[in-house]
Amino acid sequence: MTRRNILLNPGPATTTDSVKKALIVPDICPREKEFGDLMQEIRKDLVEIAGGDKNYTSVLFAGSGTAVMESTISSVVPPNKKILILINGAYGIRFAEIARTYNIEVVELNFEFGKRIELKQIESILRADEEIACVAVIHHETTVGILNPIKEIGEITKAYRKTFIVDTISSFAGVPINIKDFNIDFMMSTSNKCIQGMAGVAFIICKKSALEKLRSFKARNYYLDLFKQYEYLEKNNQTRFTPPVQIIYALKQAILELYEEGVENRINRYKENYRILKDGLKKLNFKFLMKVDVEESNILTTIHYLDHPNFNFDILHDKLYKKGFTIYPGKITDLNTFRIAVMGAIYPADIKNFIKTLGNVLKEMGIN
Repeated sequence: MTRRNILLNPGPATTTDSVKKALIVPDICPREKEFGDLMQEIRKDLVEIAGGDKNYTSVLFAGSGTAVMESTISSVVPPNKKILILINGAYGIRFAEIARTYNIEVVELNFEFGKRIELKQIESILRADEEIACVAVIHHETTVGILNPIKEIGEITKAYRKTFIVDTISSFAGVPINIKDFNIDFMMSTSNKCIQGMAGVAFIICKKSALEKLRSFKARNYYLDLFKQYEYLEKNNQTRFTPPVQIIYALKQAILELYEEGVENRINRYKENYRILKDGLKKLNFKFLMKVDVEESNILTTIHYLDHPNFNFDILHDKLYKKGFTIYPGKITDLNTFRIAVMGAIYPADIKNFIKTLGNVLKEMGIN
């Protein structure tokens, strides 16, 4: 059995031994029919998990979540049109940075990190600027752990006939999502977060009618061209370039385990993990960045450093790491915070053990 580390960082997540073992398969050329059939199965599974039907498809790429963020933005925004990006965290800023890299004109609607996105402001901007073709937002902004109201935003984008792009990288299979009900045209995620696979594969779930519109667009990207990848997958059951073969076998195993557990049961397990985590941190006198008037993801929370002369995040991290627990630095530059996530193959007993270990480590540091 592989040593089991509890990763409390926001991905890659802790995996089961059976997912790890799925990496060990006979060598196979990814151009073989057997592997193509596996890819097709996975593509259908991802659409089903997203709540899609025959009007939706999925496209896989080798890469991290940022790869499919870049693929979507560079491929989907029409030539000489603008994209409205809703920002209340670091990953919304990443969307804007990607768009500007391709000389796409960006309209930013900025809010303080962790604050609610105001729907009326979205409407006001879309009403005033007909050159905006797309609206992009992060569903679970892991800068702080806030869930953005993508259902309501989707209703607005549909009313104004805009293409709706949603980053569900850290919420897919961990938070209730329905691509049809939320009027999402393109949603992206990755194999190594709530779906509990290994890092190395990312995917975009697309409304076919929105995807077909890209056929006439001049490509801004080569490797990450979304329409060309889709077209090649449809014609050949293969990706255009070499995929991470073993990682894809592990992804299939992770999907099988998701079905076995049940998506709703997984979501509820994460919620219970989160409840135990927050209760335990409160008892240790930690304070949270998130305000009570926004929706929490039940996957991740951002925590202020303890106000104690002996508190040192690096020391805390290293001591916990040696004991099998990984915590993660904060993303807010002007505040001293760190983040803890509960996604992955971890369970309430693991979180209870973490809280107990954290308390003991704080005592070792001279913090009562």
